[in-house]
Amino acid sequence: MQLTTANILIGGEAGQGLATVGHLLTKALVRAGYDVVITQDYQSRIRGGHNTYAVRTAVPGEGPRVAAPSLAVDILVALNQETIDLHAHDVSPNGLVLMGHSMTAQEVKALAVPYKDLIPKPIFENTAALGVLCGLLGVDRAYPEALIAEQFQKKGQEIIDQNLEVLARSIEWVMHQDHGFTPLAPAPARDVHLALTGNEAVALGAMAAGCTFCSYYPMTPATSVPMMLAAHAEAVGMVVEQAEDEIAAVNMVLGASYAGARAMTATSGGGFALMVEGVSLAGITETPLVVFLSQRPGPATGLPTRTEQGDLNLALYAGHGEFPRAIFAPGTIEQCFHLTVRAFNQAEMAQTVVFILSDQFLADSVRNVEPFDLTTLPPQVLPDGSDTQPASYERYAITESGVSPRRLPCMGQSLVVLDSDEHTPDGHITEDLGVRVAMHEKRMRKHQLLREHVLPPDYDGPESPELLLACWGSTLGAVQEAAVQLRQRGTQVGVLHFTQLWPLDSATFLPRLQQAGKVVMVEGNYAGQLANCIRMETGFAVDQRITRYDGLPFSARYILDRL
Repeated sequence: MQLTTANILIGGEAGQGLATVGHLLTKALVRAGYDVVITQDYQSRIRGGHNTYAVRTAVPGEGPRVAAPSLAVDILVALNQETIDLHAHDVSPNGLVLMGHSMTAQEVKALAVPYKDLIPKPIFENTAALGVLCGLLGVDRAYPEALIAEQFQKKGQEIIDQNLEVLARSIEWVMHQDHGFTPLAPAPARDVHLALTGNEAVALGAMAAGCTFCSYYPMTPATSVPMMLAAHAEAVGMVVEQAEDEIAAVNMVLGASYAGARAMTATSGGGFALMVEGVSLAGITETPLVVFLSQRPGPATGLPTRTEQGDLNLALYAGHGEFPRAIFAPGTIEQCFHLTVRAFNQAEMAQTVVFILSDQFLADSVRNVEPFDLTTLPPQVLPDGSDTQPASYERYAITESGVSPRRLPCMGQSLVVLDSDEHTPDGHITEDLGVRVAMHEKRMRKHQLLREHVLPPDYDGPESPELLLACWGSTLGAVQEAAVQLRQRGTQVGVLHFTQLWPLDSATFLPRLQQAGKVVMVEGNYAGQLANCIRMETGFAVDQRITRYDGLPFSARYILDRL
């Protein structure tokens, strides 16, 4: 009987090419019609250290869609002995270790790959490993062949032919081995899917939203968003600027936004800490600002290449004084795209700061998705371009909603005045305390406007479950998988997933919490930050919290063990 799902773990040192093998295998699986979810675990160094690239794949329609990492390993690809020493105990009873002849594996089934016989030079070892994997899994060789032709197109036909020869030799070799590994069942035919990371989907969402300016200072795990934007900047009419530091980056975004650009910045916790004064500047000048904040463990440098959900409080309370904001937290690749589009529109609608809160796991995790339908996107919310009655125009006019007409400087006769001090409706500095109260209340009324546009959390399950698992952001896949296993055991389980963390509207979720027999919040931080926020806003205290803060993503097994 053929497999419907498999988990492949590729391990080795940075610089050995494990990500190359994993990336090509992932693309081959997606093109062959399989679902995938990728987990990358890497240390903060250019070479050396122990890194892994996990490819979890499944036949679509054969059970729930895979959306989280798995602890059990079906194929362990060891590029060094350390990988076997660290992960052999995770190999499933029917699993297999692929290793070089100089390596040893105890108490697990292993297949020594004769790389020296299969390749003309060590540089081709990655291609040989790809061929052995495709042969074991039963992936049609046409898919890796096409990928190799694409991968080495710029290096010329001779290099392509050499790699294709190694691929064919490796597939042929493994087909004649008595390895006992069962291949994957064929995937059903389907339309083309994309293989995207969360950060790639955010970048695509920014382009679809009409982003025309991005400034940033490189910081893992956010950097790949501006890097992808830079790669396509000329095609979409965008300026991408690497600033000298995060302070400059956020202020450049504010300047661009003031001038009419749809603008964003991307950073992680330590970099965002430097942006906080700029965030307050956006608050008082009522300038649209989109911040992509990709979380990693802190404080300080913490674990710079690992994952965590520890910066909700940072995004919620960043800045001095009070001003409204919105915080979105995607949990899937599709949500990364669509919530980024929404973030740009809400930043313009409320003329304030909007956060997209992600993390290293989702940033680097590749999933297969259907191409996004751009015809369904909402229209862009744009500044006021009327320029009517310019003599009486006031940039910060007192309005019932708190939103004033935002016109652009030098785009008409209207005078657009901006001030970082408290100001009068026409934008000039003031110390009139009565004006201060009126302007502060005007700005804070936009919080209610944001509440009126809140995305309710997604719910799946019975109306009054015995157990309700609540979560936010990237924990979704693991929670869904844990719920499926609990339902198979006879437990009535509901899953409540928050994609908007602020503002909160209790009417959209409090009844579900109250109707559940027991509520468990699953969060990637120590304190249970969203659970605390819900208690602060509603008075509801969750029954139990399952937290994780060791730098690794949640799995269903992790959740079930703690339940």
